[in-house]
Amino acid sequence: MGKVSDLYRQRVAEGRIRPDAAQQSVLPHLDRVLDDIAAAPAPEKRSAWRAFLGVGSPPPAPAARGLYLWGGVGRGKSMLMDLMAEAATVPVRRVHFHEFMQEIQAGLNRARLRGDRDTVRPVAMEVAAKVRLLCFDEMQITDIADAMIVGRLFQVLLEQGVVIVTTSNRVPEDLYKHGLNRQLFLPFIDLIRQRLEVVCLDSQVDHRQGRTAGGQVWFCPADAAAKAAMDGIWDELTGGEGAPRRIEVGGRGFDLPLFAEGVGRAGFWDLCGKPLGPADYLALSRAVQVLMIDAIPRLSASNYNEAKRFVTLIDALYEAKVRLIASGADEPEQLYNEGEGSFEFERTASRLREMQDADWGQQAD
Repeated sequence: MGKVSDLYRQRVAEGRIRPDAAQQSVLPHLDRVLDDIAAAPAPEKRSAWRAFLGVGSPPPAPAARGLYLWGGVGRGKSMLMDLMAEAATVPVRRVHFHEFMQEIQAGLNRARLRGDRDTVRPVAMEVAAKVRLLCFDEMQITDIADAMIVGRLFQVLLEQGVVIVTTSNRVPEDLYKHGLNRQLFLPFIDLIRQRLEVVCLDSQVDHRQGRTAGGQVWFCPADAAAKAAMDGIWDELTGGEGAPRRIEVGGRGFDLPLFAEGVGRAGFWDLCGKPLGPADYLALSRAVQVLMIDAIPRLSASNYNEAKRFVTLIDALYEAKVRLIASGADEPEQLYNEGEGSFEFERTASRLREMQDADWGQQAD
């Protein structure tokens, strides 16, 4: 089994990451997880149905203790998760927590159609049959459907010898805070404390802010030069990687065209040309830490509905302290100069200007 600390030192020597004392302080915890996996006997896998019926060998011993790494945005948690997945020599999956839960919910629906009485166990067993180490990035529980099954899901995975490592912006006790029927979720927090080592990445440096702070984050006009600049920032923040992400809202959802490493990217019409509302934009603001919006047009009576949605979107991003990088037809104050809604847009223009400040949003949790 490799060591995360060795890969970290290698990346520093190559100039691919900047050394950070807080990151270095958590490397032993990541190494400990891989050492524990290497020292533990590999669990004997049974098929989901044989395990469900209790047929075959007894269930494996509980998994080695995992890790819950939490801290503010831009502290390098996702990067450390990447290094852990790379260093592991056992079957590993590194996945965004939201994406994983979507897969689980789809599996539960299939189990219900089969008529399974216990829908969670066979789905969890299918996962356990494929991996020994599950690396979740950005654990956050905002959906009641996820909140009601995640405890049972983790319990079965851990029973089957799967080691779980996850990152989050929140301490475990703040997960699903103020959520509906939260008392039913509290045992999951206890499970995290019992089975995962909880470690805070307490860095004073926001590496993601450092890439944009002091640099240009609003580009106009929205021409080829602006697109090239936006593409360059995207490459810097994500390494050029990215894939569509489904933003779920109350049993429905919409697609964000590109998402990677907490950074989302979409065109104006992707977000404002569709019948989306406050709940959609609030869900989006919870899903991303940085949002890039391409080609914001001039706003007027001719695109009044789209302009109203844009105002609602900016309000949601502003309240959530999401970092905004955008290209537009003009400066914020000149986007909406006449027609119904132009007076009200002055507040949005002011927020867009404030969101360009180098230190804006650094107080986000």
